[in-house]
Amino acid sequence: MADTATPFGSQTSLREANRARILDMVKKFGAITQVELADATRLSPGTVSVIVKELLEAGIVNTAPTSRSGRRAVQVTLARRLGLVAGIHIGRRDLKLALANPSGEILVRQHLPLAKEHRADTGLDRVSLLISDMLDHIGATHEELLGAGVALDAPVDSHTGMVCSPGLMRGWDQVPIAESLTKRVGCPVVVDNGVNLGALAECRLGAGVGANPVVYLSTSYGIGAGIVLDDVVFRGFSGTAGEIGHVSIDPDGPICYCGNRGCLEVVAGASAMLEALRLTHGNLSLPDLIEQALAGDVASRRVIEDAARNIGVALAALCNIIDPQRIVVGGELARVGDLFLAPLRSVTSRFTLPSSTPTIEIVPSALGQDCELVGAVCHALDSVTLPGNLEGVVFHDVS
Repeated sequence: MADTATPFGSQTSLREANRARILDMVKKFGAITQVELADATRLSPGTVSVIVKELLEAGIVNTAPTSRSGRRAVQVTLARRLGLVAGIHIGRRDLKLALANPSGEILVRQHLPLAKEHRADTGLDRVSLLISDMLDHIGATHEELLGAGVALDAPVDSHTGMVCSPGLMRGWDQVPIAESLTKRVGCPVVVDNGVNLGALAECRLGAGVGANPVVYLSTSYGIGAGIVLDDVVFRGFSGTAGEIGHVSIDPDGPICYCGNRGCLEVVAGASAMLEALRLTHGNLSLPDLIEQALAGDVASRRVIEDAARNIGVALAALCNIIDPQRIVVGGELARVGDLFLAPLRSVTSRFTLPSSTPTIEIVPSALGQDCELVGAVCHALDSVTLPGNLEGVVFHDVS
């Protein structure tokens, strides 16, 4: 009989549905064993084995021996011949790019600094040139590039692909980023807030796996949070969900570039920390501050701890609204470990509504500084339709 978890329909439609479920899982997880496929799709191991064999013969997937908990297994990945995707993280101070195969494996990457207030036209031109260079480097053509995902350090309107909060990333306002980059690289482009894609990456492949809901907190030159509810990124109505960097924690504080006073970013962001040390330490960069703190500099450690406490107040407010199971902390400040995480945990716990359930987990990112870049790759893979729709492949009756 057919697998009981399979929807009703003709044998042909059942086989197509089973095939689609298996391909969706391989696409989602990148590399997955046949046993894990059976669990994820609720199909029988025999059904999975037959379909994987036919996908292998069609050149749609690759298989390789592996082990899980000491037992031999067959790992399934999508074949390289299906094409490539690009992941792009455009930050406030740097640019990261990667090319990945359909299984999400990064094949080549680039990283370069950007001017403080870089503009969209020059930035997108540079992205286009670097993608061409990377394709040449691995001997691929533009025709193999199926799509690209962009992580931008600003809230993005998912309908227009444009920054939806003017002033947060100067030089990028009113720019149709997806449309402009599509013209440059010749493939479909999807754009999202970097913290949203960081959250997606951590829930798929990192420290957020198995938790729900999950908050990804990015602490670098800017401060923001991405939210994943029931395995779906929550963006809000206009795309600004999770923008805790612009929660006002001091109504009489300095004016933020968003136009409000005392936003978390101007009180606890990198610029505020560096300015607090300028008279005693000179003009530092954020990496300089982190290195000095790790080396034991008392003043550097103090400004990081103070920033963590301020961020904890805003994070607790977010926790009281969405009640996450786990908070994953990424960005530059996550590099200092418990120097930042300990006061963050303490203040967040103090101002979060007490509950009978265990305390919210606050853990460091598993993907580190590549988190948003990996998320951009995931976003690109989610958005593309893989070529080779298995025309001509005969699927045997597995009932």
